[in-house]
Amino acid sequence: MPVATPTPRAPIKYESPILGKLVAAAVERTNHQVEYDPSYFKIDYPNGDVPAGKGVCTDEVIRSFRAIGVDLQQEVHEDMRDNFPLYPRKFGLTKTDPNIDHRRVPNLMTFFERKARVLPLSGDAADY
Repeated sequence: MPVATPTPRAPIKYESPILGKLVAAAVERTNHQVEYDPSYFKIDYPNGDVPAGKGVCTDEVIRSFRAIGVDLQQEVHEDMRDNFPLYPRKFGLTKTDPNIDHRRVPNLMTFFERKARVLPLSGDAADY
């Protein structure tokens, strides 16, 4: 069942037009039925994706970015390839794997910390 789009209390002003597009793409993803499936999938590279009706939380982030023309699979893979020592060693990897690296939360966190501005977390709803 589609989720209703919430109405903001005030107009949202994005620092960049691409942020508004990303938010819209993420909201659009709520209209898709996706079964939680953390399985390892061999996927195309670049622009690979797990089967449309399957995935985990990161797959929805990846799909939202892909909808605005950003291939996180390729971006994360290339950054990990070039900066492998900076990425977590939680998974016992000795080299990159474009089938799964971009689907792992610690890798995405590292990628976004390296490539974007990190905003503080807040428990106050007014901050959002």
